[in-house]
Amino acid sequence: MSKHYDLIALGGGSGGLSVAEKAASYGKKCAVIEPDRLGGTCVNRGCVPKKVMWNAANINHFMQISSSYGFDFEKKGFDWSALVTKREQYIKNINDWYINYLADSNIEHIAGFAKFVDKNTVEVNGETYTADHIVISVGGAPTVPDVKGAELGITSDGFFELSQQPKRVVIVGAGYIAVEIAGLLNTLGTEVTLLLRGQHILGRFDALVRETLSEEMINGGINILSCIQLDNITRSDAGFLTIKGAAGHQISDVDSLIWAIGRHPLTDQLNLAAAGVNVDENGFIPSDDFENTNQANIYAIGDITGKAALTPVAIAAGRRLADRLFGGQPERKVDYNLIPSVVFSHPPIATIGLTEGEARKKHGDAVKIYQTRFTPMFYGLTDHDQKTAMKLVTVGAQEKIIGCHIIGQAADEMMQGFAVAIKMGATKKDFDDTIAIHPTSSEELVTMR
Repeated sequence: MSKHYDLIALGGGSGGLSVAEKAASYGKKCAVIEPDRLGGTCVNRGCVPKKVMWNAANINHFMQISSSYGFDFEKKGFDWSALVTKREQYIKNINDWYINYLADSNIEHIAGFAKFVDKNTVEVNGETYTADHIVISVGGAPTVPDVKGAELGITSDGFFELSQQPKRVVIVGAGYIAVEIAGLLNTLGTEVTLLLRGQHILGRFDALVRETLSEEMINGGINILSCIQLDNITRSDAGFLTIKGAAGHQISDVDSLIWAIGRHPLTDQLNLAAAGVNVDENGFIPSDDFENTNQANIYAIGDITGKAALTPVAIAAGRRLADRLFGGQPERKVDYNLIPSVVFSHPPIATIGLTEGEARKKHGDAVKIYQTRFTPMFYGLTDHDQKTAMKLVTVGAQEKIIGCHIIGQAADEMMQGFAVAIKMGATKKDFDDTIAIHPTSSEELVTMR
């Protein structure tokens, strides 16, 4: 006989955990079904381990320039395996915390992969479970291209399984995952080549931050090759890879090839047809502003929807969905406009709102741009002339800020506060009327002319 719940979340990542947690706080009987470790991509193979590695790379960067501040010490090396061990223990602690938290919140944790039997029923490991509400939040997985020898490479998942630091790496991709891995590996001392299928990295980002990051990556020693179409990959008897391009490009003696060309939704094993849930041509599940799918009482949140693929967005969507279903807040939903995000590149990028190109396409001559590019004080004493660049995109006579784009040291930390102001409808005058904190890089945002 099936076990019945008020809500079942398919997927124990950020979205699924959040919707179940919030629903349980309203006294509802909930279950989370997850075949892997709790926490999803973010905790296990994304945000968390990435930030640990990024922090390590930053420490190495600061040590390299510390002599400019009068330090004289001997660097004895870097132990990749020791860092990985501590990183994995940190992640395990989070996994264990989730297990205990679910138990303490009376949320049942079901280990396994769920498949729909009908619109109210799923099957896991031969057992069936029913619910009044089912939330699909299974996320996605890295994509591997259809190239001969592609299996010789690894994905971003595989990157986090490396027990030793590779000496020579080729990364294929132009998005944030590609530039993040390229930046941290390069800063830790790996020789990195970045292969782009198109002309630019971070094609959806504002040109100012995209071009500044390209310059910094090249200055830092990363070899960026554009418009490369791969033909095949082979492995030598010595274990090294050779990557060949269709136009005769060849890179040999490579320790590791990393695919970072995007992610695809994990919908193909859910048997969505049995529940009557639609998917688009790319496998994503369309959902409306309230996270409803085409099937009543079945919802989709997080990366599976093809909307903003960000952990905080999935968390917000899950919590707001539970508020709407069980908290007496029928209009509660996520506003997908003005979502702040960060790329943990070297240096980091922080952005919110429209790019200059998007704004001009939408608002034409009503757009006015303010921007600056400078060497921050921190690097004024060093030979490493790392730039910071900022842009404010405004519109109309009141110069309402509809976009803010930053690249440079601490961009990741400074954006959160400015995002609140922009979300509240701040204008350029509001920024101008704010007293600057000196000396900081962030003061440039309130002193730009």
